[in-house]
Amino acid sequence: MQRTITRILLALLGLYTLVQGLWPLLDPMGFYQDFPGFRHGWVSMDGPYNLHFIIDFGGLSLALGTMLAGAAVMGTTTVARLVSVAALLFAVPHLIYHAGHVGHFPQLDQILILGGLAVTVLIPLAALLIPGRRLVVSSSATP
Repeated sequence: MQRTITRILLALLGLYTLVQGLWPLLDPMGFYQDFPGFRHGWVSMDGPYNLHFIIDFGGLSLALGTMLAGAAVMGTTTVARLVSVAALLFAVPHLIYHAGHVGHFPQLDQILILGGLAVTVLIPLAALLIPGRRLVVSSSATP
């Protein structure tokens, strides 16, 4: 069984990823123009609109968010670690790309973009590294 902190981390990242996935599927142009919603349009500042890319990103995010939330609910160490690896396989290249492509953003946006993406790497990394709970087996068996 997974520790409570791991389940909480997976649930939080799962909920964030689900919201991040729904927005581009429900409003692709709005996501392109306005993401993250509280600063400049980060996606639109990084290249021309591509509906295919936006829909694929939304679908991938929904799939990953569902797996993260499911791993939090299931609570097994094996599932949590497998989903954490999958999350890292998405988050690390995403962070690396943006680390090399934020120069045209204002400095605060650069910090917010890279900081936010770093969190999406740190959470599954923590979930991988936090040991699972050992199951205590009672030695007194009743016949």
